[in-house]
Amino acid sequence: MNRTLVRTLFAGVLVTMATASLCAFSRTPVASADLSQARDGKYHNVVPRQAPGFTKMLAIAWRVLTRKPDTTVPRGPVPVQPLTAAALADAPDASLFRLGHSTLLLKLRGELWLTDPVFSERASPFQWMGPKRFHESPIGIDELPPIKGVILSHDHYDHLDHAAIMKLAPKVDVFITPLGVGDRLVDWGVDPAKVRQLDWWQETSVAGVRLVAAPAQHFSGRGLTDGDRTLWASWVILADGLRLFFSGDTGYHADFATIGERFGPFDVTLLETGAYDEQWPDVHMQPEQTLQAHRDLRGRWLMPVHNGTFDLAMHAWDEPFDRIEALAAAGGIALATPAMGERLSLRQPHAGQRWWRELQPAAAEVPPQAAAEARL
Repeated sequence: MNRTLVRTLFAGVLVTMATASLCAFSRTPVASADLSQARDGKYHNVVPRQAPGFTKMLAIAWRVLTRKPDTTVPRGPVPVQPLTAAALADAPDASLFRLGHSTLLLKLRGELWLTDPVFSERASPFQWMGPKRFHESPIGIDELPPIKGVILSHDHYDHLDHAAIMKLAPKVDVFITPLGVGDRLVDWGVDPAKVRQLDWWQETSVAGVRLVAAPAQHFSGRGLTDGDRTLWASWVILADGLRLFFSGDTGYHADFATIGERFGPFDVTLLETGAYDEQWPDVHMQPEQTLQAHRDLRGRWLMPVHNGTFDLAMHAWDEPFDRIEALAAAGGIALATPAMGERLSLRQPHAGQRWWRELQPAAAEVPPQAAAEARL
């Protein structure tokens, strides 16, 4: 397909999706309009988000299309340690494997859990254009053993992958979602008996694992008429004395301290560190805010996620790792950066190798066309 046409179509998608996410209307009201975060048919943040408006969104889309630096895509292959079902069976309890972006595979009480499973090649409504993966998943869905539960944070395409959900559904016991996100799964054909939907501060237990939906500062939507019609959430995960926090997508907010007071201290915080920009300051955290959130949560080890897999912002693909590493070192914070597929013990984490620094071949080693295609 002609590259100019692809860019034009992609620009249209960017504008459409951005407008959908920021729109102030919805044809279908939320299911529970009496909830504190639901009114006028939409969910809301505790502190109102600064909606940039249509003109600014057009400017952002144009900037993304015309001023993207080459550094937003790695110049070499991202290292991946392949996983097998046998390796997962042999792994000790309280293990974590990073599969990419915000997709984490946890082994808790002898069973497997997935967060925000995205296995498709592109984080997009279309698999012929949009942000393309930098690397394959360490393990495919077909190779995965039965999954006790899937934990979903919100409905954006880089966190809720329709193809992955449908392929996973037969081998998953339960899907834990914020309000409204579970309705999407049911609409797609997932058995309603497998879906549990929670409001902020509500909780449920599955096979001895306690899960609490906690506040986040973000937004939702997958089309033109569903902006903020589903809730977004972070998650507290408690199992056999182990305390984990998974942020999903979020800007920095005051409730991090409340979560830390109620459920901390956390053994490991799994906090978004990537896809940030000054143009969208209250829906994604700068690394300095990630570090402060970790402190508010009273975390012991910090593991940065939401990075290393997709090109979703203007910063260099490896900048989030470098910035959070420097900040953690200066602040005396224990930082874990396992490679994709590498096992991390959640009870005794290790720092991991600074694997992203190995991807530094000369620019001439990657043809410009190949780098451009990784973004389209």
